[in-house]
Amino acid sequence: MTLKYIFVNLKRFDVPADMGGVNGLAPPVTWARVIINGVADGLKKYDGRAAFTFFFPEAHLLEAAAAVRDKGLISLGCQGVYWDDIAQGGNFGSFTSCRPAAAATALGCTAVIIGHCEERRAIAAVLGEGGVSGDAAAQAVNRVLGREIAAANARRLSVLYCIGEKAEEQERWQEVLSAQIDVALSVQTEGPLIIAYEPVWAIGPGKTPPDRGRIEKIAGFIQEKTKGLPVVYGGGLKADNAAMLASIPEISGGLIALTRFSGEIGFYPEEYLEIVGLYLNGAEKL
Repeated sequence: MTLKYIFVNLKRFDVPADMGGVNGLAPPVTWARVIINGVADGLKKYDGRAAFTFFFPEAHLLEAAAAVRDKGLISLGCQGVYWDDIAQGGNFGSFTSCRPAAAATALGCTAVIIGHCEERRAIAAVLGEGGVSGDAAAQAVNRVLGREIAAANARRLSVLYCIGEKAEEQERWQEVLSAQIDVALSVQTEGPLIIAYEPVWAIGPGKTPPDRGRIEKIAGFIQEKTKGLPVVYGGGLKADNAAMLASIPEISGGLIALTRFSGEIGFYPEEYLEIVGLYLNGAEKL
């Protein structure tokens, strides 16, 4: 059986609802532990069938790491690393406001998510303030992300690298995705690299997600381009698309964010376990 990869990007889901966030699960000081404890026992039945990684905001990494040590099976990740790092005999800590890969590793991380569309948008916004836009900005964003991958690799962090095209890029998706992939392949030297296909044009309320045929076509393109690297669906693995994604041989898993999209919106462990079950049980039937 081919190993599957189930990732969770918890974004800023720790902010309480009364502050405009979506956290109705637990107080922020215990939020990470509640999530790990809430899923750990339910994942034991899938041991050996899938790898489970949770990307937490930095403030929660220590609490999550303590819970992971108690429970096992779950890998801990952070949401990005800086493109420069601490070095023996060199820069030992001049990284105010930045998260070097050494710090992520010291906090207990074994994985990092790089290139998420939200990160790409943030880097592009800074470039825009300097008058850089269009293809020049896209190329610069790719180069910055390449440096982040290299920094993560040097610390043996497993990298989930997100790629995807925006609405105005759909007609030239092969060109856009190729440029994003090339920069990763040019720097990736150590540690696992997994590609998440994130159709940016389909993310958000009222957007139409890609159908099976398009995902299958693009996942096949990515695998051919990368000579067989694992590809997961980064547009949101959910209860309503888990069976469809599981039916695509080129897809090796998915990236989960919210589990509930109406009512008390948020991430809920029991709903996460439902999504995992739907996907892995469907994948087993292939």
